[in-house]
Amino acid sequence: MNGPIVDRIIRKKKHDIMKKVKMGTRIFPIMPMSILGAKVDGKANFMALGWLSRVNANPPLIGVAVNKSHYSIAGIKENKTFSINIPTKKMMKETDYCGLTSGKNTDKSEIFNVFYGKLLTAPMIDECPLCIECKLVETVEMPTNELFIGEIIETHIEPQYLTDDIPDIKKIDPIFLTMPDNNYWTLGEKIGKAWSAGKELKK
Repeated sequence: MNGPIVDRIIRKKKHDIMKKVKMGTRIFPIMPMSILGAKVDGKANFMALGWLSRVNANPPLIGVAVNKSHYSIAGIKENKTFSINIPTKKMMKETDYCGLTSGKNTDKSEIFNVFYGKLLTAPMIDECPLCIECKLVETVEMPTNELFIGEIIETHIEPQYLTDDIPDIKKIDPIFLTMPDNNYWTLGEKIGKAWSAGKELKK
């Protein structure tokens, strides 16, 4: 009778005869899409951002990688703050617009309702279901990017996007970015519970 171990052996045998092709280095399958907010020269500015991740649990830290050519960098360094705004799929065009235009010659704050929280220099977007204000704690310089590590000071979310007092990703309906094909995607179905689905393989 087939069980988890037998199934795993069968999968391994099938895998042994499969051949992978080389794709080079300029590929990363999927990233959550966000809009980074920073105050530059006294004005709220926003840019599309896909390169972000939690990097520490306590204190809660988030890392964002921003190309050195971006206008927002000056505001992050000057004010030591930034925001991460998670758009819904209905905001795809506005999100992409924030990546197509530069704050050097475009006032992108005009397309959003902007608000501030505890950090008065981290502009956030009212239309986004989830907004996170961050205090800059470390900057790591890389060849093409600056990695900004920020401490999460406060998270803002509307009650309609909660289920049992927890952010509900289906209700938020976020956008995902794939590279190098440069396409936007929406969320699929839940397939399992983290830190639980693999327990049967431990038996």
